Amino acid sequence: MPSPSHCAALATADIGLPFLYRHRVKRIALVLALLSACRTSAPTPTPAASDGPPLSERRWAPVAVKGAPSARHENAFVESGGKFYLVGGRRVQPVDIYDPTTGEWTAGAVAPLPIHHFQAVSPPGDHRIWVIGALTGDYPDEPPIPQIHVYDTRTNTWSTAGDIPEARRRGAAGLAYHKGKFYLAGGLTEGHSGGFVPWLDSYDPITQTWTALPDAPRPRDHFQLGVVGDRLVLAGGRTSSARTNEVMSLTIAEVDVYDIATGTFSSLPASGNLPTLRAGTSTVVLNDQLLVLGGESTAQQPAHNEVEALNLQTGRWTSLAPLAEGRHGTGAVVWKGQIFTAAGSANRGGGPELQSLEAFRNR
Repeated sequence: MPSPSHCAALATADIGLPFLYRHRVKRIALVLALLSACRTSAPTPTPAASDGPPLSERRWAPVAVKGAPSARHENAFVESGGKFYLVGGRRVQPVDIYDPTTGEWTAGAVAPLPIHHFQAVSPPGDHRIWVIGALTGDYPDEPPIPQIHVYDTRTNTWSTAGDIPEARRRGAAGLAYHKGKFYLAGGLTEGHSGGFVPWLDSYDPITQTWTALPDAPRPRDHFQLGVVGDRLVLAGGRTSSARTNEVMSLTIAEVDVYDIATGTFSSLPASGNLPTLRAGTSTVVLNDQLLVLGGESTAQQPAHNEVEALNLQTGRWTSLAPLAEGRHGTGAVVWKGQIFTAAGSANRGGGPELQSLEAFRNR
């Protein structure tokens, strides 16, 4: 039986007409036999790991926990090393840590300043949580935080990891990590007063290099960035403008997609617009679908509990089971094929702030 290396060599060998003329018939027969053996002996591709039952068969339910985190909103919620971390929020807040294996909350280090309106990311295999593109200070003129802040989950310490270019600083932006680079999209340069931008930047943490990429088709803030394959998906959000008395009303229906390989933006047709217009949403990707959770809008006083999933291949949205408790201004994590979300605000605006944890699981 041929070895895998022999099969690979045969697969790329040139056995065209020149070969036929130079070699005898028996040699040709041997090569053809080897190729046939390679086809029959090649290992069957391993199916992709299942992310559990279809999303339509799942429901949200509260999770019973030991202890409780600090109530907060406009925070991040991120998984790192199998634990979940509530980071930031209005006011100076400790990092609260949830261990899904024990069901217990514990408190970590206090943040060095008020950090709010951001999407934190912990890259695969990294033990650090990165905060890039956040606001600080009080409503409505909250300035962008100029530095990259990093929380180390191993040492339970905060540090800075460089500056954001002065001309590209903003908060309430979407942040994602893909193949060694961070991507920062949209955001506000003047807090809720305004300054919404369509910017997209990449940041290489190894070389500490920032690159300005093409602008999105439209500005947006108060949304979260998702990665599906090699594409960045911008869904939900608004253009906040307290200066014109339009803080929540200018929600965005259109979905913009950035192809990392080609470096170009496109927008889904109108049929792919976000069904429930809202901002302050959480975004995760599960089963190759982008899920938009919760949010706030002028349509209702309670925070939204809608959960809608986008199939990027078809450009169609599906409504899933609603959150057990409507919330906005937080994040969500995927862990072992399940989705968890915690904290946030139960009404549009500033409160009441929540401490609850819920999960998207089987019925």
